Amino acid sequence: MTASRRVRPETPSPRVHHPLFARFYSRFSVSAETRGGLGALRAELLDGLTGRVIEIGAGNGLNFAHYPDGVSEVVAVEPEARLRRLAQEAAPRAPVPVTVLPDTAEALPLEDASFDAAVASLVLCTVRNVPQTLAELYRVVRPGGELRFFEHGLAETPGLARVQRGLDRTVWPLLFGGCHTARAPLAAIEAAGFSLDSYRSFSVPENGPRLPSSPCVLGVARR
Repeated sequence: MTASRRVRPETPSPRVHHPLFARFYSRFSVSAETRGGLGALRAELLDGLTGRVIEIGAGNGLNFAHYPDGVSEVVAVEPEARLRRLAQEAAPRAPVPVTVLPDTAEALPLEDASFDAAVASLVLCTVRNVPQTLAELYRVVRPGGELRFFEHGLAETPGLARVQRGLDRTVWPLLFGGCHTARAPLAAIEAAGFSLDSYRSFSVPENGPRLPSSPCVLGVARR
């Protein structure tokens, strides 16, 4: 039997430092919880989760309040200093135990198959290496465990997809903390070895202007 291992890089993880975006996001995201309906989407994403959960890119911790009682522990990873401090402040108010770590999603300092579920919520757009991030989640989730995902990605309509690709090559990542609008989360999740269970596609906002970040998908995949 192969022994469990930990991934702890000998050198520090690449620094994630987006102070202007973090300040903007910490304000905008709170109002979007109610006005943009994101709170209801977070609740849908986490509904029915049980056991030990790893959440990557926890941001300012807005998911924490929505974890159900069946969750025994949440280990949340957030490398951006300002957002991590806000997540640490939100953790004691969560209905379940939450620990916030400073590591990056590409190198989780956690044992193999040590979680019942993973949560990726509006984060695959910003990580530096999507395949490596998903490989890490595949590694730390036990066989049969879940990946819950809520991500925005590449539009199905050619016109908006062209706009997304153009923005990704120019100003969008600079303005929005490394975010990319034209990534394909479903394809990446399957390529990492997860099996898609159920998901739905929709736009955010549901009624309003169609933005480069509007095409979204929310669902469950299995390890």
